[in-house]
Amino acid sequence: MVNRSLTGAGYGLGSWLQQRVTAVIMLFSAIVFFIFIAYLALHVNSGISSWQSVFQNIFVKIFVQIFFIALVLHAWVGIRDLWMDYVNSAGARLVLYSFTILWLLGSLIYSIKILWV
Repeated sequence: MVNRSLTGAGYGLGSWLQQRVTAVIMLFSAIVFFIFIAYLALHVNSGISSWQSVFQNIFVKIFVQIFFIALVLHAWVGIRDLWMDYVNSAGARLVLYSFTILWLLGSLIYSIKILWV
């Protein structure tokens, strides 16, 4: 059994690595997405129906969903470490964790609803 302290982040390499991996995924996704949008804006009729047809492609949906998953994980690690480092009260930290988890989970569910429903 591992005892974890309630003061300070204390997750070390795992948190650092998760932040870096999700940042690289988001950077790659953003670059590809902006190049793709620039190409479409310059070369394709930019009516609403053409944009909707782009996002009907299953590969585009998966690509965008991976971006949102990486964004939520990245945000969770950053906010969790912020709460650990700067909120001293365990009760307040628990409340902030709960609200953060609900907000991030709601955001992820909303991204699924937008992309897949």
